[in-house]
Parts: sequence; structure tokens; C-alpha cells
Amino acid sequence: MNPRSIPRIVIIGCGFGGLEAAKALAGKPVQVTLIDRCNHHLFQPLLYQVATAGLSAPSIAAPIRHIFRKQRNITVLMGEITAIDTMRCIVSIEGADDITYDYLIVAAGATHSYFGNDAWAAHAPGLKTLEDAFAIRRRVLLAFEHAERETNNERRRAWLTFAVIGAGATGVELAGTLAEIAHHTLSGEFRRFDSSAARVLLLEGGERVLPAFPAELSEKARRQLKKLGVEVRTGARVTSVSDSGVEITESSGTSRIEARTIMWAAGVAASPLGKTLGTALDRAGRVMVQPDLSLPDYPQVSVIGDLAHIECDGKAVPGVSPAAKQMGRCSARNILARIEGRSTSTFRYIDYGTLATIGRKSAVAVLGTIKLWGMPAWLVWLFAHIYFLIGFRNRITVMIDWGWAYFSFQRYARIVIGPWKSERRS
Repeated sequence: MNPRSIPRIVIIGCGFGGLEAAKALAGKPVQVTLIDRCNHHLFQPLLYQVATAGLSAPSIAAPIRHIFRKQRNITVLMGEITAIDTMRCIVSIEGADDITYDYLIVAAGATHSYFGNDAWAAHAPGLKTLEDAFAIRRRVLLAFEHAERETNNERRRAWLTFAVIGAGATGVELAGTLAEIAHHTLSGEFRRFDSSAARVLLLEGGERVLPAFPAELSEKARRQLKKLGVEVRTGARVTSVSDSGVEITESSGTSRIEARTIMWAAGVAASPLGKTLGTALDRAGRVMVQPDLSLPDYPQVSVIGDLAHIECDGKAVPGVSPAAKQMGRCSARNILARIEGRSTSTFRYIDYGTLATIGRKSAVAVLGTIKLWGMPAWLVWLFAHIYFLIGFRNRITVMIDWGWAYFSFQRYARIVIGPWKSERRS
């Protein structure tokens, strides 16, 4: 076959959706170019474990080139996408030549949303990448180091106050783990204060934690967080964030919390690449796609994952990893159908369940009509996450690390990168 006659498929992003799409095209008579700004695929559901020193980065990430080393029809490029020209079927990469495609799958994911208050990002980092995880881990560990050096009790209390903004799954996981670190992991390691005196706050503007879960499980999660030592404040809308604390508005009025370590888990925004596609977006910046995941005016372009807005059975498909995987496989099948002159299929989301861990032996889960909490939900969460990790080595490493942490309460990935003087918040 003439190489020029082989359909050229470009996939942007190697998250869950892009990874599954690329795998689904293995062995097919197509040329695939996979482009990502990183050289690794990241298992995001466990990213908070890296941020809280429970796991090392290689345990939840795998080099993209290694994943596809045996897939001969794929070329992997590392680079930043600067523009997509859907009229001319061209993808532009920073510092490199443009790439022409016959079919395009955009799986660029999402980023943090500060609801118009982007200046807050400097004081309250979000958690989407390994770089974010390293930054949060550094802030958390150095907060305890600052507290050990501090002689003023009020300033020490501020260093020992941790505020997590947003009580979705990520916020709940962060808050619960921070409480475990303070009460167990660091116990007895400091001489000038008791680490269990650390205050962990979970601030949520809505009326309950884990709003995507049924109300009864949200309440159970709140109780489990309280048992772990987390102070949960719902109906607390954040109105100001600085390097020294947060200001919140509640029904009782406005108050300020002095906290030197703040983490953002309150919202996400679709990748800015969606705006370059020349098609309709929803209020969150997600691309309004056709039932087969393609664009209305550009059927050769598919958008999947967190960047796509699509409804199934009257409900918007959630931005979770199982949905992204299913979209990736569906988009690949539909491209192959177009190449072969067949009709495309409508995307159907299959909800296998929702899980959220809260802390040691504590989680909530919805599996169809089954609702679990506590230890049973935690075990389901544990084995599900190990099963879906990329690579046998990663599964074994995580099992060993978690097994040791379960019995010892210890977290040995507590490494602070960079000299003390580079910490600018003191």
C-alpha cells in the first residue's frame, strides 16, 4: 500500500481516553501520531497519594513510549499543542513542524478552574499533574518543618492549619490523608509540637460533601471524615485566598481562617484547546459533540474525555476515567468505520460505579443499586485501583507500599526537592 494512502490519525493527549483510543488502533492499517505534553501516562485517581507522600511518582505513571513500544503503527511525540486548524486539518506544535491529519481525536482533558479568581492559584495549587503533586507535597512537608522552627504559638498554629477547598472526591481524599499524616505518620517525629494538633479543614460551598454521591453516602463520608479528625464546613463559600489564609462566607457571616497551606479541589475547566476547534462549547468550556463523539461540522474530528460534553439517557456523561476510556474506544471504532465506509455508532456510557476513599479503612462506593461504605467500600476501592494501574511492576509496587503503610502508618516518599531557601512563603 502506498504510504500516502494510509489514513493518518492524530491523537492529542495520552490520558485515559487517548490511551484507549491508541490501543484500539493497534494492528489496523492506519498511521497514528500520539502527542502529549508529558512523556508519561498518569493514573490520576492516585495522584493525591503522591501529593501526600504515600506513593512515589513512578508507581502511578508509565512512559508513553514504553507502553507503545510494540505497536508499530504509532509514533509518539512530546510537545505542546498551540493550535488546531479544523478547516485545513492541521495540528500545530510549539517549536516543531505542523502535522496534517485525516482524522483527529482530541483528548486534551481539563485543568483547574478558580471561577475567575486566577490569582488564587499561586496560594492554593490544584492537583492535576505530577508537578502539582510535587508542589503540594513540598508545601505540606515544609509546613511541619516551619512549625518546628517557629517560636510564636499563633504563627505555629497557622503553619499547622491545612485548608482543602472543595469536597469532591479529590478534596475528600486529600483531607482524609492529611489527617492521617498528622495523627499517625508524623507522630513522635517533632520535639517542639505534637503533630496531632494539626488542624485539617475541608471547605465546601455546597450543602454536603461528595455531591455526586447519594445523600446518605455523603453523610456517612462526613461522619468518617470527622472520625479521622477533619473539620468539615459545608455551606462555606470561599471569597478570598492569600498566602496566609482564606476568607469564607457562611450563613452566620464572614470569617477568616489563618492557614499557611491551602489546596484547591473546587473546580475544573476544560482544556483551552476546545476554543480552537471552532464549534459550540458549554458553560464549562467543554465541546458539544455529536452522539458519535464527532464535531457537527467536522466529522473527521472527535473530542473525548473531560473535554467533551455529551449526554446519555438525558444525563451528562461525568468526567471520570471509565467514561474517558469508553469514549476512547468508541472514537477509534468510529474512525475505522468511516475509513471503511460504514456508519458510525452512538456512544453509550456504561456506569460501572463510583468510588471515593476517605482514609484508612474508610470509603464510599456506589455499584449499580449497591451502596457500600466503610471497610467493604475501601476494599473495593483498593483492588479496583490496583487492577487498573498500568503495568505489572506498578501493581506490585503499590501493593507493597500500601501493605506496609497499612500496618506501619508510615509514608516513606517524604522527600522535599530543592533547598530550604527556595521556599518563598516564610
